[in-house]
Amino acid sequence: MANALGPFGICGGQVLDTDPQSMEDGEDFPFKVAAQKTAGVLGDDLALNAQQVAGVTADRELPVVWAVAKGSMVNKAILVPAALENMINAHNAPEIKATISAELANGPTTPEADDILHAKGVYVIPDFLCNAGGVTVSYFEMVQNAYDYYWDEDLVHERLDRKMTTAFHAVHKMAQERGVHNRLAAYLVAVNRVAEAVRLRGWA
Repeated sequence: MANALGPFGICGGQVLDTDPQSMEDGEDFPFKVAAQKTAGVLGDDLALNAQQVAGVTADRELPVVWAVAKGSMVNKAILVPAALENMINAHNAPEIKATISAELANGPTTPEADDILHAKGVYVIPDFLCNAGGVTVSYFEMVQNAYDYYWDEDLVHERLDRKMTTAFHAVHKMAQERGVHNRLAAYLVAVNRVAEAVRLRGWA
């Protein structure tokens, strides 16, 4: 999440900050930082410092995280669920007014919510596409280690951009052609690639 904040700001994005008055706990500062850290709505790098959330237990933190998350789901052009699973569900999905949901967390949207968001016209970039940059660079590292030949940072970024852009367009194209939401389109792209590899290797 922290690595995404820089480019997000450069592109004109505004990171949600939390109003302490909306908190349901009187000890504002540590819980504000904890909620920002956990809910993925970091205000600044201070929230990345683990010392700032020392001693904050889950049973105290989660109610605040939930309060922040509920507030961040409405009146946002781009929603970025970046921390917890199943946070967008059939109960709260109808309240979401965002036009884009970019899933940085793993599994933040339930299948029922997917259908609701698709019907509302919310453009969801599914988790295993949206947050795939890290595992893609891990693959690059494996390739470099295998050849004992290492790329400079600019080349890593260039190849990552090419991979992610190609993957995005493949999913978007599949969604448009099949009239399905992006998550199902991503599954279709993935399964088709596996099937094609099986066919080319003569396994079927």
